Amino acid sequence: MEKMKLKMLYADLKSDIDVIEKELEIAVGSSSHFLNEASLHLLKAGGKRIRPVFVLLAAKFGQYDIQNIKHVAVPLELIHMGSLVHDDVIDNSEMRRGRPTVKAQFNNRIAMYDGDFIFAKALEHMTYVQDVEAHHVLSKTMVEICIGEIIQIEDKRALDQNLRDYFRRIKRKTAILISSSCRLGAIAAGVDQRTAWHLERFGYYVGMSFQIIDDILDFTSTDQKLGKPAGSDLLQGNVTLPALYAKEEPQIRPLMQKAIDGSMTEVERKEMLRMMRKSEAIRRAQHVSDLYLNKALKEIEALPDHKAKKSLKDIALYMGKRKF
Repeated sequence: MEKMKLKMLYADLKSDIDVIEKELEIAVGSSSHFLNEASLHLLKAGGKRIRPVFVLLAAKFGQYDIQNIKHVAVPLELIHMGSLVHDDVIDNSEMRRGRPTVKAQFNNRIAMYDGDFIFAKALEHMTYVQDVEAHHVLSKTMVEICIGEIIQIEDKRALDQNLRDYFRRIKRKTAILISSSCRLGAIAAGVDQRTAWHLERFGYYVGMSFQIIDDILDFTSTDQKLGKPAGSDLLQGNVTLPALYAKEEPQIRPLMQKAIDGSMTEVERKEMLRMMRKSEAIRRAQHVSDLYLNKALKEIEALPDHKAKKSLKDIALYMGKRKF
């Protein structure tokens, strides 16, 4: 239902999203049976395609031509896809979007090479783009994402990390790719520098809000809706904002420590989730997400008049208030 709501918000872009979807399928094609099957496995699992949507909406403020814009939208989504494959290996995740992950369907070695292959395909697709700045943005984005992955490994199972560590991590994990989506869409359409700057800032703020909501939903949503066990972030050793706030509550902290240590039973997991959902930690994390969301909405106000402003606002509000 929630995914349907999102698709309704960018229904006007459907034909162009379909163009990008076909390009993605072509891009991940390979003469290798394993790579082809693994890449298509992930692609067919679907996704919200939020990054391509932000590329398209940012481009609306310039000279909009889907045949040019698709060449930056496709690499960005490929980078996102490749990072998911690597994430699932690092976190030893068996399920994503209700389906077995690439590493679960095949094995760790194929998954790692598949992630590398998808990254390489993103770079190959960018050769259609002549603008040097676009290449600089994409390469810097990839570097930051890789650094973020290493930082996440360094921070794993560290319950006493601070808030700065968390915000630094989600900036590289999520916000920078959404921010770059807006910037590259603007570059591809020749948007003026001032407007491009506001679009980039919008992408960063909405990306931060989006990831915090994701981290909240990992505790508050159901196993069925998540397509994996609720509380999986903590069970995999990833300490998110709700957990950082909840560790201050003496009744919850011992259960959280068991989750991180890998000694938690199913009964204890359900008890931890029950306590988390009633805790002040969820409300505090939601408040931080709302602060970022409000900053994103202010950036929209600074944009030139265009009907794309309403689409940006509607999607930002959906991302900041979603329940799934």
